[in-house]
Amino acid sequence: MIAVPRPKDGSAAILKAATRLFAEKGFANVSIRDVCREANTTPPMIYYYFKDKKRLFEAAVSTRVSMHEFIARLRAKSAIKDAAKGTAAFIDVYLSSFPTEAFEPGLYLIDTAKLDHEAAARISEQLDEVHDVAESIVRRGVASGTFDKTDARSAADCLLGMLNNVVFQKFHFAKTRDLEKSKRFITEFFLRAVGSKTAG
Repeated sequence: MIAVPRPKDGSAAILKAATRLFAEKGFANVSIRDVCREANTTPPMIYYYFKDKKRLFEAAVSTRVSMHEFIARLRAKSAIKDAAKGTAAFIDVYLSSFPTEAFEPGLYLIDTAKLDHEAAARISEQLDEVHDVAESIVRRGVASGTFDKTDARSAADCLLGMLNNVVFQKFHFAKTRDLEKSKRFITEFFLRAVGSKTAG
């Protein structure tokens, strides 16, 4: 007989198992029985906590498809008066702790080939927040005279383009790079591009 998790632990164990399975396979390719096997529970326990498979998927997506902690870390570390140091801190946090788990393809597939628009909209909004943080650093640098006058939005686009190239080459194609070298190069390249008075 399957041991059913205690009620206080049950929903967390089910959600953890379901999140892993959905991230790997998507909604359509995971059954309630799959989750039961993975979480060592029974269908009635899943229905008790989550009502149905769709709500279980939604709970998994809301747990994993989140960049809130990452964004908070970016804001905190880059909120330095010196915009050049803020840029370096932003780049360091971005490349050291980008939440690639939020981009597992299965979490965006509600049916075999149908995109879950809610998950996509959620992550799009959070990526906009990341862009806002990068933009604010450039604006701060221009206002203080540390950077040349430039379009902050376009400069943020360029910075994030370089950072995302490193992140997604590793995530999607398993291409390993020297992370410290990438951090140094992008920092120096970007600071020179915006005319930083403190660029090496």
